[in-house]
Amino acid sequence: MKLIQPIQKDAQLLNDIRSFNSDTEFKIWWLGQSGFLLKWNKKCLLFDPYLSDSLSIKYLHTDKPHTRMSELVINPSTLDCIDVVTSSHNHTDHLDADTLVPILKNNQGVKFIIPEANRAFVVQRVQCDKGFPVGLNEGTSIEVAGFLITGVPSAHNTVERNERGECKFMGYIVQFGNYSVYHSGDTILFDGLTEILSPFEVDIALLPINGNKPERRVAGNLDPREAATLGRAIGAKLVIPHHYDLFEFNTEDPAQFEAACREQGVSYKVLKLGAGLVYRKESTVF
Repeated sequence: MKLIQPIQKDAQLLNDIRSFNSDTEFKIWWLGQSGFLLKWNKKCLLFDPYLSDSLSIKYLHTDKPHTRMSELVINPSTLDCIDVVTSSHNHTDHLDADTLVPILKNNQGVKFIIPEANRAFVVQRVQCDKGFPVGLNEGTSIEVAGFLITGVPSAHNTVERNERGECKFMGYIVQFGNYSVYHSGDTILFDGLTEILSPFEVDIALLPINGNKPERRVAGNLDPREAATLGRAIGAKLVIPHHYDLFEFNTEDPAQFEAACREQGVSYKVLKLGAGLVYRKESTVF
């Protein structure tokens, strides 16, 4: 199968990121799977990047091959403008050493946001000092580079906590200027999620759509209809889907998400790989 081609990649994408500068609006690019880069006021926040072939290599000769559907959008070693990078949980497509090690090396002063519960695992995987990652838990916040980042629980497939009650799977609310963006990490719907998110008056919700199918033998996520339902329930101004079009065995047709959003009256945008969206309160530029 021919790989899905990015709208822009490598130097062209990097130039697009570098050239955008505004403190009245922000721009967000989809980098594949659950990875997004957000830029506002000359600062860049990178959500859950997976920019390697580590999983395809790992599972190549197994009964669960991770056959890639889309091209890599950018070499992580070229991303030298990152102020903040997140990992929402320990699965490799959200905590990839081949992606994170060069990013952490090439961005002086970068802050690495993780669930506090995962500190020991994260330190071992990316080979960093134990005190380097910034750990959050449900309801705790930190301000970094002008972004106020708050941890919220995710269920993948349950809201799993360690012995101290700290969440192992998380999403992040990022507030900056008069904006609020929610990156879910990986999650299914669970009791209380709407009530947790609604007070943040989310402008953009970044939600997975690949669904929860036991035959895949991996933890599941929202399906297209559930993503639309959650976006509507929390009053998100715009919903952008993620977690599809990377691995053949674990994907979903975004047209199903579009149909669900139209049916439920939810504002949405399906980004092409490598594409960016400029968002401001008054209007949005695609």
